[in-house]
Amino acid sequence: MTFNRWWRPDLWLPVFLAMPAMMRELADDPDSGLLGYEFLFNRRGPFAVQYWSSVDKLYDYASAGSQAHRPAWTRFNAMARKHPEAVGVWHETFVVERAESMFVGTPAMGLPKATKIVPVEKRHHRARARLADGTTGLRERAA
Repeated sequence: MTFNRWWRPDLWLPVFLAMPAMMRELADDPDSGLLGYEFLFNRRGPFAVQYWSSVDKLYDYASAGSQAHRPAWTRFNAMARKHPEAVGVWHETFVVERAESMFVGTPAMGLPKATKIVPVEKRHHRARARLADGTTGLRERAA
């Protein structure tokens, strides 16, 4: 989300406050498909990177009227039509079947934290080798 009119919290605060409820709902449901997430901030506002077991589970959650996302999305769209300049929302969806990550001196984060962490072995000292063997297991889980 982006705070395009930061001096209008009456318009962006409801959008901002809707996200924690959605994340709690997903985290409390092991069958939701949410594997993990990271909350981040930049100069425009907060954003979340989410890791899902499948695109279908993501779409199911996004469109389910009985869960928090769909009503929040409806409220956001109504507000955005009246004040399109106040707050923005964007999302991108990627299907990641192969990945390479490396951690040195930092806790696990990102995709490996959400899927699985594999220790670097001698044959994986180079990023090219890690990526060649770096299946995320997400295709198998989605099947």
